[in-house]
Amino acid sequence: MRTWGVAGALAGVVLGAGAAVAAPEPVPEADLAFHGTAVMNGDTVVVRLTPRNSGPAAVPDATVRLRWSVPLAGEQQLPARCAREDDRTVVCGTGRLAASGVGERLDVPVRLKEEPSEVTLEVGAAWVGGTTDRDHANDRMQVLVLDTGDSYAF
Repeated sequence: MRTWGVAGALAGVVLGAGAAVAAPEPVPEADLAFHGTAVMNGDTVVVRLTPRNSGPAAVPDATVRLRWSVPLAGEQQLPARCAREDDRTVVCGTGRLAASGVGERLDVPVRLKEEPSEVTLEVGAAWVGGTTDRDHANDRMQVLVLDTGDSYAF
């Protein structure tokens, strides 16, 4: 009997301590999308994109990743809110995105290391400011951009 009494007392302590632990806060959910164009002329690609948030929660800040299929030139003249991540990738802050809101347009010109006839541009959310985005169908895409001077929309 003594064994059961101790086990029962310990079970009560464990359950009592477990009951004091609060449930984790739910993570706010947002739905980011990036729409824009990419134009290539020689060794230069200009990407213009606008971030959008369909909500339901606001995003305090987000980062979009732009990755090319070919290496970028060593020196770049990137906008203030953009930085090189590696030899093919640039990341840019979008700023705050209100729920059901449109963010500020980003214009990101890059120079390529060479002059290919085409590149593939991958656009995707890199960070969503503490929110979660379960629908990646509209925040991750690939765009084939030809060296024609034409705008390729995404």
